[in-house]
Parts: sequence; structure tokens; C-alpha cells
Amino acid sequence: MAKYRIAWLPGDGIGKDVMDAARIVLDELELNAEYVPGDVGWEFWCSEGDALPERTVDLLRNTDCCLFGAITSKPKEEAARELAPEFQDQGLVYFSPIVRIRQLLDLHTNMRPCKAYPGNPLNYRDDIDLVVFRENTEGLYAGVEFHPVPDEVRQALVRNHPKMSRFAEVPAQEMAISCRIFTRRGCRRIVRQAFDYARRFKRPSVTVVEKPNVIRETSGMMIREARDIATEYPDVELWETNVDAMAMWLVKNPEDYSVLVSSNMFGDIISDLCAQLVGGLGFASSANIGDSYALFEPTHGSAPKYAGQYKVNPMAMLLTVKLMLDWLGEVESGQRLETAIAEVIEEGEVRTYDMGGTSTTLEVAGAVAAKV
Repeated sequence: MAKYRIAWLPGDGIGKDVMDAARIVLDELELNAEYVPGDVGWEFWCSEGDALPERTVDLLRNTDCCLFGAITSKPKEEAARELAPEFQDQGLVYFSPIVRIRQLLDLHTNMRPCKAYPGNPLNYRDDIDLVVFRENTEGLYAGVEFHPVPDEVRQALVRNHPKMSRFAEVPAQEMAISCRIFTRRGCRRIVRQAFDYARRFKRPSVTVVEKPNVIRETSGMMIREARDIATEYPDVELWETNVDAMAMWLVKNPEDYSVLVSSNMFGDIISDLCAQLVGGLGFASSANIGDSYALFEPTHGSAPKYAGQYKVNPMAMLLTVKLMLDWLGEVESGQRLETAIAEVIEEGEVRTYDMGGTSTTLEVAGAVAAKV
């Protein structure tokens, strides 16, 4: 019997391409695992009216963790048009399956390392080693939205907030509201994850990235909780930066920063900026971590124009596999994998198109596997 049961969800587009690359490396590492395939993505939205079928949720609940490829998401009107005829006009609304999984399984912590490996021609500079902690279940991604805005919602807001008076007469069809919901618990646990990581790996600082001078209540809550938690970690310095200034400082002096922590939307944006500093989304891995389950995925999209061509860079997925190995406690295997990845990048003999080479996705995976 295998030691681990891993849900295997390629998803959409290039998801299968990079997952095939991951399997080459995992087989070479001889991880004692059963890989259990599951259905998720655009195909199942169109044919079943559900991008995350209940059978896949059951699969996730009966595995140790999940390796995920890529997902396609589209605006709700476009998504509705692509439904099979029998599902048209039934009021079905598309919601990102990866966001649903995060919320269903309470995968509250999104960790995104962004590290520059020597020899990568796409590095902004070679001394960048950032880790972004992004709150993963709340904020603007909570999905509490209204359009058109119901009268009872509008009236409640008008009664309880003086700044809503200027919207009191706006027609319901001409107004949309998205709620940015923070909880004290959500703020505290993502900040604590960042500080725990910094202490464990002897990193000097944690920078909380928000906008409390304008978004006073939600960003303000995050800052207040960060200040409180920081008192428990005298060995780690707390820095505070507004998100717009952070974007500027990351471009100017990325080497000054170590661990960043932010809310869902800001963390998503800042982590993509950090990824570009170290070569782009082809090098951006991520872990979605809960108290007892985790899902691992590269942060790139499904790139449908490249699907099945085995053209794209698999390094983000291979670095994601490293995160999964670490979480499973297979730390030695994870270190072997990262060392092999670094050697292939530094040698520069096997490179995909984005790095100026002509190698395929599977050729890169094969080169890494050979060094493992």
C-alpha cells in the first residue's frame, strides 16, 4: 500500500503538460505515492454545469494532499454562454474551482516563494529570495458580491454609513458591490504563518503589505494584528508598507525584503510582481495550506494556446512539487529536487522558449530527473 494518496488534478490547458513533467520527476524520486486522478476545470463546467464536481470534492477529502495543474476562469456572462444547451438559462453561475477548494477545505495560507536561481537569463537580479504569504480564503475573493444590488442591501448600507448617501438614487442595474471581508482570525493566522516561517528559516524581517491609510477598517485590522503578533517574535523585524509603495520598492530594491504578508487580492498582485523579478510565472510555485490538507499548484494560468504542445516552462510546477515534498515531510527528496533544478538552470543547456531555448516541457523535466 502506498504511503501517500495524492489527488492528481491537471485541470485545463497546459495543466496536463506540466503535470506530465511533474510525474517524470516524481517517478525518478521514487516517491511512495498513489496518484488519484480527478475531474476539474472548464470541460466540466461546460458539460456538467460544475467546474468542481462533487466527486472531486469527495476525492480531495479522501487523499493526503493535491497536486494541481492549471485552471481557466472567465467572466460570468462569457462562462454562461459556453454551457451545454441543457444547462443554459438555469441560473448557473461560474465560480473559480480553485477558489472554491481553498474555501471548502479552509486552505487559509497561500505561500509563494520567489527565488532567483543563478544562470537564469530572465532574473531581474540574482540576489532575490522572497516568500509571499497571502491570506487565501477571505478579502475580495470571498465571493460576497451583488449585481444588481438588492434594495434591502442598498437601504441597509445607506442607513448605516453616511458615505453611501451619494449612491442612494443609483439604479440597481447600474451598481455592483464586492465585499472585502476580513476577520481577526484570518488576519492573525496568516501573519503568524509568516512570522513562524521567518523564525524557522532565520529570515530577518516580515513586511506586512496593505493600504490602511485609505482602506482603514480592513487593512487597518491586518496592520493592528500584525503589530500585536510581532511582539511575540523579537528576533524578527516587522516592517509596514502600503501596497502601491511596495510595488515600487520591489522593483527598486528587491534584495531588501525577505518575507511579505498580505491579504488575498494584494497578495495575489504582489506575488506576481515578485515572480516576474525571478523570471516570470514559469518559475512561480505555490502552496495552499490548511490545518490538515494542502493543495500545490504553479501560479501560472492555463495558457490554452499552448495546450498539448509541451512548449511551456515546467519549472514552476517542479518547484511546486518541491513544496509538496517538504509539506509531506520528504525534505531530503525536496532538497535533491531543488538542487537539480538549480543545476539545470545554471548550466543553461536545456531551456524552454521563454528562456531563449528550444527544449520541450518534457525535455526540461528529463534533464532535472537525470540530476535527481
